[in-house]
Amino acid sequence: MKAFRVERYGDTAGVRAGEMPDPQVGADDVLIRIHAASVNPLDLKIRDGDFKAILPYRLPLILGNDLAGVVVQVGSAVTPFAVGDEVYARPAKDRIGTFAELIAVHQDDLAIKPATLTMAQAASLPLVALTSWQALVERAHVQPGQKVLIHAGSGGVGTIAIQLAKQLGAHVATTTSTANVDLVKELGADIVVDYKKQAFETVLDGYDVALDTLGGETLNKSLQVLKPGGKVISIAGPPDAAFARELGANAILRLAMSALSFKTRRRAKRRNVTYSFLFMKASGDQLRKLTPLIDTGKIRPVVDRVFPFDQTREAMEYVEKGRAKAGKVVVAMT
Repeated sequence: MKAFRVERYGDTAGVRAGEMPDPQVGADDVLIRIHAASVNPLDLKIRDGDFKAILPYRLPLILGNDLAGVVVQVGSAVTPFAVGDEVYARPAKDRIGTFAELIAVHQDDLAIKPATLTMAQAASLPLVALTSWQALVERAHVQPGQKVLIHAGSGGVGTIAIQLAKQLGAHVATTTSTANVDLVKELGADIVVDYKKQAFETVLDGYDVALDTLGGETLNKSLQVLKPGGKVISIAGPPDAAFARELGANAILRLAMSALSFKTRRRAKRRNVTYSFLFMKASGDQLRKLTPLIDTGKIRPVVDRVFPFDQTREAMEYVEKGRAKAGKVVVAMT
């Protein structure tokens, strides 16, 4: 099969198109012919080797972390899916590889594609929708009437997290650039802070939850806008010991991750709030819970641009250089 693979860590120059063996299909696996996949910042970090210590992939590695496509084969133990089903998924972290013609995905990580979406739209959702669900529902337990701050509201995660938070009954604030103020308002944001004109920490206060997608100073300042007992959940900040335990990391790596997040956790404790790092997990069950919200239009995908498969490297460069105006960048295989 054709695929875009990382032959050496470093940059886009290490990503090559080439032939790879077709995936092997285990008893619990579903073989999917991929119609579309989306580009995520995670792909760039994996390409650059940023996660070598915690995700020890063997090179050459096929990139790509979410997909939409059609089932072409099912394993002997698979019952929920049949040949011809249109599906979408975020494969498990140790089985990525959606920048390819085919992929084998464990049946537990797969869901039927929302009927109202195109393949390109569906492919834009799994990683960012699962990230939003796991942050707001699983980790933060957002309740009606709570105040939630979502950073980078026009980004891939932000566009979905705003909509999900509103469905949970939250009062939502977000940060964005001037060009995307109207978009995030349309998605449901109650308060929009144009970061080119205002510092969010000077205008927001008393928030229950902050979803940090940027890290750095944005993370530190997010601690200031939380009320006592509030939570900041970050997908871009330093990993913590809890994440290391989830990975099953050894004691040395757990200690190293705890050290990386020590200053942030100390700042949080001083303000009587909590910090946690989130690395989302594959879940077909959670996708199935999200699908009705998508099919009824309560959550809609935002797609910036669709590239053809042979321009996958260009699509990655487009994301890396910040050219996307809002939402996700998709690669169409067919």
